[in-house]
Amino acid sequence: MLKRNILFLLLAIFTALFSFSSCKKSKSDIGAVLFKESRNKVFKKIDSAKYYQVFRQMLTDSAANFRSPEVIKSFYKARDYEPYFIVNFFPDEKLETLLTYYQKAPEHGLSPDLFDYSELKPLLDKLYDKKGIKTSEEAYPIIAYAELLSANSLIKYTNAMKFGTVNPRQIFARYYVKTARPDSASMAKTLEVTDLQAHLDSIQPKNSDYKKLQQALKQGIEYPGLSREETARVIKLNLERMRWQNKKDDKRYIWVNIPDYSLTYFENGKPALRMKVIVGEAKEPRYYEKLREYNVTGDIDDRPFNHETPILRSEINTIVVNPIWNIPKSIAQSEIAVKAAEDPYFLSNNNILVYYEGEEVDPYTIDWSQVSRENIKFDFKQAPGKQNALGKIKFLFPNSSSVYLHDTPAKQAFNLEKRALSHGCVRVEKPLELARAIVGSGKQYDRIAAEFNGEVKQPDNFSIKDEVPVYLDYQTCWVDEKGNIQIRPDVYFLDRILYRKMADFLSK
Repeated sequence: MLKRNILFLLLAIFTALFSFSSCKKSKSDIGAVLFKESRNKVFKKIDSAKYYQVFRQMLTDSAANFRSPEVIKSFYKARDYEPYFIVNFFPDEKLETLLTYYQKAPEHGLSPDLFDYSELKPLLDKLYDKKGIKTSEEAYPIIAYAELLSANSLIKYTNAMKFGTVNPRQIFARYYVKTARPDSASMAKTLEVTDLQAHLDSIQPKNSDYKKLQQALKQGIEYPGLSREETARVIKLNLERMRWQNKKDDKRYIWVNIPDYSLTYFENGKPALRMKVIVGEAKEPRYYEKLREYNVTGDIDDRPFNHETPILRSEINTIVVNPIWNIPKSIAQSEIAVKAAEDPYFLSNNNILVYYEGEEVDPYTIDWSQVSRENIKFDFKQAPGKQNALGKIKFLFPNSSSVYLHDTPAKQAFNLEKRALSHGCVRVEKPLELARAIVGSGKQYDRIAAEFNGEVKQPDNFSIKDEVPVYLDYQTCWVDEKGNIQIRPDVYFLDRILYRKMADFLSK
């Protein structure tokens, strides 16, 4: 009886082992796949077991050079280290589709070598060549490295086309726009591609403005005042900006382009209102001269000037007519107190009220000559009126920089070509037209217009039911509706910062 039980136990173990073995995924015959396509007889001698040993070792040794090593490791581990790209895409030369697209990277302003082109091409050339590889020992590392480079380069190319090559939030100090970036899930999905050609087609930027810039780059345009090389550089940097996933898909929105000193209100994807704006001032007034200093070596102070207008996205939720200007501490220290000391009538002439610990005080009782930048204890507010720096109306939207759009009494400044003059907020040329675009024609607009055009009273806040997205953006190059390329000076030197980050990625 004992012997029978032992016999049954051994039979069960054997059956289980056989079942496990038969259920385990069989390894691909790599040599057969390669031989069928290349007709190189060396591949008939490939020992798959030896290949897997070489591949796993190379996967470990090369991981540090991968775009996302853990994603690549997990991908192959889950497939028992099968050569996914060789098996699925080597036939019919589908794998060479990668090289075709990488070779066209300069059309996007990028270097093919950003995607391992110079390393991958000779490997695939040898694998497809009937006489490219002489021995099986030579073949193992070539097959393994071609497999890994195909995976790694596809991740890098997909990320570049869909998200851009750099993260703007990491290189610009005042960048407050939600920008999508690749993650492990998106990169893992890229590796699971089943149709390589369809995938590569699908990730090409489709934006018509992007394609217009590509065409301008291809034509080798030379913008007035810039050399052909300088023009191409600005185009490439702005192609990168357009690849960042933060683009406007709202039905209506306000777009302020800082380098162009312009505001455009879009409705249903088309511009419905345009106007000039005044933006925050920059570090220094030299523009085109600085454009030529990209290749300067050594440390450069890339910190933003305090008065620069930030790059951000928000929603306009309130319009204030006859606003009070709560004068920022920095302006009070650097300007208001100084002018009060120089002219005893400055504050009253400009309708500026003085507060101490929340209580209004008579400015004539203060000896302003004794008030210094360091010991100033007063707060200042400019009451509604013709002198108010905010004009008759301001447009509020939540943001950490406390900036907003507003009117201005200094209309003559809109006639200037270079309008980087404010303390950070954006002054708009046609405030009442902008209010009508935001709230539409109706009773609310009629009230706004009446108060705007009437005698100055107390501030009046108007809540916006349908909040309007607003973008304070930075684009130094684009193609206009007439097909003409437009380039603007890099007022905050953000092109230079982007270039220094991308220099190794750009096509030559």
